[in-house]
Amino acid sequence: MTTPVRPRSLSGIKPTGQPHWGNYFGMIQPALKLADDHDAMYFIADLHALTSVRDREAMRRDSLGIAATMLAAGLDPQQTILWRQSDVPEVLELSWLLGCVTSLGLLERAHSVKDARAKQKDLNLGTYSYPVLMAADILAFDSDVVPVGKDQLQHLEMARDMATYFNVAFMGHKAGGTVDERAPWDGHSLKRPTALIQEQTAIVPGLDGQKMSKSYDNYISIFATPKELKKAVMAIVTDAKTLEDPKDPDTCNVFALYKLFTTKDQQAELAAKYRAGNFGYGHAKLALLEVAEAHFGPRRVRYQELMANPAELEAILTDGARRARNLARPVLARVREAVGLPAHPYAEFNP
Repeated sequence: MTTPVRPRSLSGIKPTGQPHWGNYFGMIQPALKLADDHDAMYFIADLHALTSVRDREAMRRDSLGIAATMLAAGLDPQQTILWRQSDVPEVLELSWLLGCVTSLGLLERAHSVKDARAKQKDLNLGTYSYPVLMAADILAFDSDVVPVGKDQLQHLEMARDMATYFNVAFMGHKAGGTVDERAPWDGHSLKRPTALIQEQTAIVPGLDGQKMSKSYDNYISIFATPKELKKAVMAIVTDAKTLEDPKDPDTCNVFALYKLFTTKDQQAELAAKYRAGNFGYGHAKLALLEVAEAHFGPRRVRYQELMANPAELEAILTDGARRARNLARPVLARVREAVGLPAHPYAEFNP
């Protein structure tokens, strides 16, 4: 009996400091769960980060930090592939080939470009070509699905568009024609992936009730020390109700965070205490502190062990890059052949 082929998924995360609770529950935890029923691949998007990061030591530290975070959060490097984007040069070559068939008009419509212009950020070439590199990240591995939130769907749609442009221009489709996206993949063109829309996790509130974000300086790092964690949790903003007053858990930032860690029964039990009165926000914060430490404490220990042993992290990333390149090289051989470049640098690759 043959083993069913599992769809290949691809996820990336930028190395921009230690992730916070919003990153963990919104991206990291759902992404890692994909390994249950997908051939899951994860990369650290250090090249993407270069559009804004100008500190080389921070880049090196944070790239290893993201690797340690993913591993401490449960990523199994034997079951999945984890690599650093800059260690797979095939992606950069593919981004150039895609860029040659991508109009400036499409890139002008990218959210990343519009956002940079609206905020008067440095609109460099990296910002403009960000969607092209992202498309190459996806297409270089014949990815089947890409997990995205609804706010990130445009990036995946642009990657599909670029695959179509390339297939029509070079890969045997009629010039000036279109590609039937309902047709099965032919094994020769660039595979157009589909979006795996992540169920919208409730917005993770920060200490002030706004969406948790480093931009607002209202976040809690997932590997905060016990002292840092307690200080942050006790600083969560609440209303002015007294200890005796009944309280509404559904409007409380503390309860919203507590729900991220707990079962329905645990939530119902704490909600009843809120509504009964004689239960203060200080008590609720201690309950949150307990479940957060129980969840992140063991992971923090593992994270610290990994960060203390960078050679172990480098070995995992090096092996991941080797395995990722084994998947990307046949794709590059295919597209090189299609555009008239020598395919042999990749066709002769011996893993």
